[in-house]
Amino acid sequence: MTSEKKITKKELKGIFWRSMPMEASFNYERMMSIAFGFSMMGVIKKLYPKLHDQKEALKRHLEFFNCTSAMSPFILGVAASMEEKKANDPEFDVSSINAMKVGLMGPLAGIGDSFFWGTLRIIASGIGISLAKQGSVLGPLLFLVIYNVPNLLVRYYGTMLGYKTGVTFVEKMASGLMDNITFALNILGNTVIGGMIASMVIVKLPTKIAGGKDPQTIQTLLDSILPNAVPLLLTFFIAYLLKKKVNVFVILLVIIIISVLGAQFGFLGK
Repeated sequence: MTSEKKITKKELKGIFWRSMPMEASFNYERMMSIAFGFSMMGVIKKLYPKLHDQKEALKRHLEFFNCTSAMSPFILGVAASMEEKKANDPEFDVSSINAMKVGLMGPLAGIGDSFFWGTLRIIASGIGISLAKQGSVLGPLLFLVIYNVPNLLVRYYGTMLGYKTGVTFVEKMASGLMDNITFALNILGNTVIGGMIASMVIVKLPTKIAGGKDPQTIQTLLDSILPNAVPLLLTFFIAYLLKKKVNVFVILLVIIIISVLGAQFGFLGK
């Protein structure tokens, strides 16, 4: 009677470290498949002593895969748990492994993109840029810390949690849990980013509209009605252009041109 094959924390840590360069192995046919297979190699070698079985397992993980890299270790952890079941149960349906990956990578990519790319990166950039503008070396350092520490923690504990929960998480996903999490994170991200518009988008209109000792400008008039109205409207307008698929480069070029002309002719100020 053969003893049960078991994955240890050593192999799970191996998944965590091997998953770090996932962004560096894209291909246009199967996206991050090579990185996924590379990340699973330690587990595959532990569970399958025979070379033929190792090859078959590796082939399973070279199918199409694409997900936010920080969220991928969770899927790797679940895959490791399912491979462990397969190694101990010859009747285990191996097609369910790739079915699990297909089912998880979309929702987790939505959560990962919303949080890491859409929220955390913007917050970290805003804090870093604010300090860098003041000449503080803490600007770039805090950007790296604020963005990468949560990234690493999600990667590490995601690997462990994915292995621990295993296939049971797939059942929970069907109940709408992932949709609710994504919705909540979108609200949080939009709220935080919306609050940063007033401090990060700066548009001043110094043109005078009245004479006297303390002349009123367009800016003071607008501030008396609704402070930071112009940055808000500008942000909405740019969002509208992006929604209409206007090229980002074109938008940036127009902003630069208007900014230079505004500074030169005085209709924009600091």
